[in-house]
Amino acid sequence: MANPSRQHELKKRRHARVRRKVSGTPERPRLSVFRSNKHIVAQVIDDVAGETLAAASTVEAALRAQPTGNVAAAAEVGRLVAVRAKEKGVARVVFDRGASRYHGRVAALANAAREAGLEF
Repeated sequence: MANPSRQHELKKRRHARVRRKVSGTPERPRLSVFRSNKHIVAQVIDDVAGETLAAASTVEAALRAQPTGNVAAAAEVGRLVAVRAKEKGVARVVFDRGASRYHGRVAALANAAREAGLEF
């Protein structure tokens, strides 16, 4: 079995590598994605002001009725975060996939956010 602390360290390194290149500004905030085994969370963040402008997650009561750890749930979170960001006046974002590959649930969230009107 792999060493959990080593896996955590490698995940932190991957995320740091992405974050060196991606930063949110007031004009173009960062769409950050966190993926766990059961849930997925998306936030639109202005790193200059240090505030979250919009967020959506499968932890929310409205999305917990269906299964939360699949591509369909991730797509719904992407659509929801895009709608909430548009309500706050955000149309363009930079995508932060975190330590996850752009694949599966992360890609489904990004594609749904694009279809709902976010530009990145």
